Amino acid sequence: MFSHVMVGTNDLEASRKFYDAALGALGIGPGKLNRDIRYFYRSPTGAFAVTLPIDQQKATAANGGTIGFVAHSVEQVDAFHAAGVANGGVSCEDPPGYREGPAGKMYLAYLRDPTGNKICAMFR
Repeated sequence: MFSHVMVGTNDLEASRKFYDAALGALGIGPGKLNRDIRYFYRSPTGAFAVTLPIDQQKATAANGGTIGFVAHSVEQVDAFHAAGVANGGVSCEDPPGYREGPAGKMYLAYLRDPTGNKICAMFR
């Protein structure tokens, strides 16, 4: 459904460090610099990018928005969370763990990136 997801940042290098670590824990390679204003992270199923705003205004986080990344094990979710916190992210919501809901049982971990964007890793 999606070709890519992109979020804004006010500190490109802090975001690169955070996403290189957090997404690296999920098996995604380091970001590739594009036009000196953004980093792209690519996988066989799509792309994620972090960018300085093109309009040169301040980047802000979406209130109520979350971007979820696929994990292939509980250990990957925990590694994602630990790497993110160790590289400028902030844990949010409940600690990493199982949640039950209408979609079934999932293991989730939530983080805020250095700009405040909320992301999660999910193992189903």
